[in-house]
Amino acid sequence: MSTVPGRRLAAADAVLRPVRAGNAFEEAVEALLRTIRLGVVSPGDRLPPERELASRLGVSRATVREAIAALADAGHLTSRRGRYGGTFVVSPAAPTAPLAPETAASLEDVLVFREAVECGAAAAAARAPLDEADKQHLVERQKACAQAADYRPADSRFHLAVAEASGSALLLNAVADARVRANELLDAIPLLPRNIDHSERQHRGILRAILAGNPDSARSAMAEHLEGTAALLRGFLG
Repeated sequence: MSTVPGRRLAAADAVLRPVRAGNAFEEAVEALLRTIRLGVVSPGDRLPPERELASRLGVSRATVREAIAALADAGHLTSRRGRYGGTFVVSPAAPTAPLAPETAASLEDVLVFREAVECGAAAAAARAPLDEADKQHLVERQKACAQAADYRPADSRFHLAVAEASGSALLLNAVADARVRANELLDAIPLLPRNIDHSERQHRGILRAILAGNPDSARSAMAEHLEGTAALLRGFLG
């Protein structure tokens, strides 16, 4: 097995760029998938060492290790020990389920729509005069999401609860539509345990901002949360 050919190192500079700290794991996964999709590292080639990847991406080696493990579980990478060991590409990056062409083409449209309505819903919920029942409902939805065996439906219920707390039926309908469209895409990629743990920390941040009545913080926390999901979708499906 060969390592990444030297002629491809300039291309690696272009695709393995520093990521943002807020979603380091998700964006590291996206960057590694991008190197595979663009042929910078082909099937049979070895990835650069963890130390180099960490330096290029501006993340810790632990984050690189977690991203590699997630992609190994998804079937794109394999690790070998020994003198000629390392992390190797074993297949082209591809969706884990067939994706209709029209759905794939709408990826960016869905992401823009989702950001607009869900960030707005979080800010509106923080501005709304929530009573104790409203607040308890949000807390229960967040806790149920964290404990769910079937994560994505519970995740949707939390996001819909945020929109419901805004008090706007029109906004709730828009968020429901955005979730349906986003879930069509999410169902085509694997669930990554590291991403779920990160998402739940972000859910708690969104909840805290709403309960504190801070619209700017709620909008910002939701935006960062959605950016992490967007990074994974672009990586696997883009």
